[in-house]
Amino acid sequence: MEELKCTSCGVGVLGKNFVRFECPACGKEEIIRCLPCRKNLRNYTCKCGFVGP
Repeated sequence: MEELKCTSCGVGVLGKNFVRFECPACGKEEIIRCLPCRKNLRNYTCKCGFVGP
């Protein structure tokens, strides 16, 4: 099984509070965000180049 990691900080999120969604720009890549990165509005970057808060 592949370990899920936060797209922003790279921390493993298995068993923690996190969200998963498709990139709003390309819709092809999955974005995973841990709770601290979401609360602190840390940016994430998709492989397509899209940068989100």
